[in-house]
Amino acid sequence: MSDHQAEKAQRLADKLLPEINEFKQSRKTLQLATCNTDGQPNASYAPYALSESGFYILVSDLARHGQNLKMSEQVSVMLIEDESEAKTVFARKRLTFDTSAERIERDTDDFKEGVCALETKHGEMITDLAALGDFNLYRLRPEHGLYVKGFGQAFKLSGADLLDVSWMTDGHHGEAKDPKQTEG
Repeated sequence: MSDHQAEKAQRLADKLLPEINEFKQSRKTLQLATCNTDGQPNASYAPYALSESGFYILVSDLARHGQNLKMSEQVSVMLIEDESEAKTVFARKRLTFDTSAERIERDTDDFKEGVCALETKHGEMITDLAALGDFNLYRLRPEHGLYVKGFGQAFKLSGADLLDVSWMTDGHHGEAKDPKQTEG
């Protein structure tokens, strides 16, 4: 990548990353896509809290997604703009990630960190739920992401900390647009 291309890519990241972080902080729940051992998909949701380690969720073994998380660590998550806030329901702002789910053992610092983050965001009910034996804490670590602002505004998030941003062309599954075409 030339210096000019790198500069344009950095300007795009500088513009979008604060917006993406604000969007992540503004949502209270995330949508989950999990599968059982037979590959049967399940769509659900969970309240979440964000930390530098990933997304924390607290889910019951009694829920289908709770069982699925025990069987497969691969989870797709989506944070999505509320319909009432969207300019059009056909292009709601959304952030999706392919993640790996890690069950956090009780009586560990990670468990305390996750429960504390959830309590801060969602209140005292988390304390009660975390004390129940059928509830497990999971940390979802994003591996790849996609931020969609609207029509023709899809951005791939990649890199070690998902800080590399590239504009997508050819639909949401196409290759990244050449950085020299992202601004100008």
